[in-house]
Amino acid sequence: MSVPLPFAPWRMNGPGRKQGSATEVQIGPMRLTQDPIQVLLIFAKEDSQSDGFWWACDRAGYRCNIARTPESALECFLDKHQEIIVIDHRNSRYFDAEDICRSIRATKPSEHTTILAVVPRTSADEEEASVLPLLNAGFDRQFKENSSITACYNELVQIEHGEVRSQFKLRACNAVFTALDHCQEAIEITSEDHVIQYVNPAFERMMGYHKGELIGKELTELPKSDKNCADLVDNINTFIKKGKEWQGVYYGRRKTGESIQQHVKTTPVIGQGGKIRHFVSLKRLHCTNENNKQLYKSHRDEKYTGDNSQSESHSFKCKNRRKDSIDVKSVTSQSSDAAPSLPTRRYSSMARIHSMTIEAPITKVINIINAAQENSPITVAEALDRVLEILRTTELYSPQLGTKDEDPHTSDLVGGLMTDGLRRLSGNEYVFSKNVNLSHSHLSVPNTINDVPPCIAQLLDNEESWDFNIFELEAVTNKRPLLYLGLKIFARFGVSEFLNCSEATLRAWLQMIEANYHSSNSYHNSTHAADVLHATAFFLRKERVKGSLDHLDEVAALIAATIHDVDHPGRTNSFLCNAGSELAVLYNDTAVLESHHTALAFQLTIKDSKCNIFKNIDRNRYRTLRQAIIDMVLATEMTKHFEHVNKFVNSINKPMASEETSSHSEGSDCECTANIKNFPDNQTLIKRMMIKCADVANPCRPLELCIEWAGRISEEYFAQTDEEKRQGLPVVMPVFDRNTCSIPKSQISFIDYFITDMFDAWDAFAHLPVLMQHLANNYKHWKTLDELKCKSVRLPSENNN
Repeated sequence: MSVPLPFAPWRMNGPGRKQGSATEVQIGPMRLTQDPIQVLLIFAKEDSQSDGFWWACDRAGYRCNIARTPESALECFLDKHQEIIVIDHRNSRYFDAEDICRSIRATKPSEHTTILAVVPRTSADEEEASVLPLLNAGFDRQFKENSSITACYNELVQIEHGEVRSQFKLRACNAVFTALDHCQEAIEITSEDHVIQYVNPAFERMMGYHKGELIGKELTELPKSDKNCADLVDNINTFIKKGKEWQGVYYGRRKTGESIQQHVKTTPVIGQGGKIRHFVSLKRLHCTNENNKQLYKSHRDEKYTGDNSQSESHSFKCKNRRKDSIDVKSVTSQSSDAAPSLPTRRYSSMARIHSMTIEAPITKVINIINAAQENSPITVAEALDRVLEILRTTELYSPQLGTKDEDPHTSDLVGGLMTDGLRRLSGNEYVFSKNVNLSHSHLSVPNTINDVPPCIAQLLDNEESWDFNIFELEAVTNKRPLLYLGLKIFARFGVSEFLNCSEATLRAWLQMIEANYHSSNSYHNSTHAADVLHATAFFLRKERVKGSLDHLDEVAALIAATIHDVDHPGRTNSFLCNAGSELAVLYNDTAVLESHHTALAFQLTIKDSKCNIFKNIDRNRYRTLRQAIIDMVLATEMTKHFEHVNKFVNSINKPMASEETSSHSEGSDCECTANIKNFPDNQTLIKRMMIKCADVANPCRPLELCIEWAGRISEEYFAQTDEEKRQGLPVVMPVFDRNTCSIPKSQISFIDYFITDMFDAWDAFAHLPVLMQHLANNYKHWKTLDELKCKSVRLPSENNN
């Protein structure tokens, strides 16, 4: 007896009915979760057969919908995408079952749906009808009329565990094919008879074919390169038909006819009956010859770009990897008789490198690595490939910042200090002041170092201390601290004697240099120059620094510190480049300010004999001194910050640490400094590191001085942001908006990113415990303010005191 069901165009079994739970399905290494099965019943009239399937779905825990018309059936299917559809094919009076099936099959979702036709039961004397018309209409199975709930249940469960489960696995393969399509390695899948069944887009790009030209063809139909050994293909086939994986170097031939060298890995895939059913080949360019480099360039120009992380998985682009290098064992066959011999794979590019009469150090390193690869296991050789990629980059020492969750203060500091701008000119020209101040007669200048006011002399008595208060000197000298401090320090280091110039000439030079610092700048003024000079002099008195440098180095360092920011406009290099300033044009947007500081300082010095401190030294000494000064000032440019720090660590810190570990004698430190003196390059690294640390030593000063400097540099950056907005220029450091900026956060980022590692390295060499303690205290101060959500240099309560 049938149980009546409410009539509706289409409806679903109610919420009170039992629903099946999700089922886990394994396909290879993938673990999938299949939701409860959905069934669509298409019956024009309710009868015992429709009821049988309805209650069978209920028993099986399937979600069931029933539709009465072709229109509602299609609507329901497009909404629910059922896995099983049951169509009443017993009577054509109400609708054409085959037409409904065709209309459903015409939709994309039906690709993974099983459609069942309910056909009339035949009598014993009737001939069985053919199922071909049903199959042609799009049906998958037929079910002879049987209203038994159990019979209907058995049919549905068999479909679930057969066709539905298979279709579910096939749907999961879409994810695999998506991965293959986006893979940067070229992939080719063939049958056991080497008929091409699949190639991915990377393969198409590498070989120059469209997949439609390849799929269905035998590999033997495609043109072969004549660069392979005569029996290489036979050897490979012999190897893989034994079920073994083969990998090695193989020359492929592109559609255009040129041969390209590939690293190929071919893996047999075992299928039904334990037989090989497919071969999967992974191919990547082996970028050692000119053709491959050209191919790489063409791919890059066509903008076929991939994830950099794929380089470790043999990205076929190779990123111009192992340029001008010989072949290595990492790409030879596991079968010794299947790979061509090494001598046949040495290229003219390598020969050219070996024939060079002048070989750069980096070339020597690359050649050593290439030689090491020849006898290395594949994993080691591939790791060395990555090393070679890194060595060939231009930014060897710059860390790669993540961009996703990067602290904006750090990002802006890096962008503002370590780049030369966005190169986006707006038509607004930022022109440097051409009013170079050569006149200094209006300034009251002491005749000798001893001829200074008592209040200034008293302050200068303490100038050898790291805690010397430069701001007090700024106040009592009416913003001319560089002149007075310079006279004292230069006298202490015998600069006049070394230069063979009079004290009057030195005084005139210091006055002229200070006059060309902009007192209107809140930070980059002569007080900052005096502060850097003070720090440089302090460092020069440290035993290890003193023992490593000559008198010429000391004089060069003091002069470099004095001039290092002369005529600074209070704006960054990025600003000048974006504004299209005359200096940015003059210096090609590269180290604009640093180049200007040194060039102007020398121009001013040699222009007037009264202040030419170099006029009495011989040409060779002048050239050596000038080069040292220029090198140190250019080292203050922040784009090379990490290069200088890392070179110092690797060339100075680590060798000295190694010597100290291996030698416990009293004279070991003297031996270290003596060794440094024997290597001028090491002296250069020390001088660069010294002036760099002196230039940004503010976070290592006593807290009150540190706070004052932080306020000054922030104000200068605020002013730059204001001007960028007024001129419509790109805002280089958006966080330095005076209305929203957190100065503590900016100081924390600056210390974390630039200061800590550099001063750790410098302290390890020069031994600076006082500075490191100040750094720790100051960092704690900024952290405390940040935790209290304070954006200024002090707590409001402190400002009121």
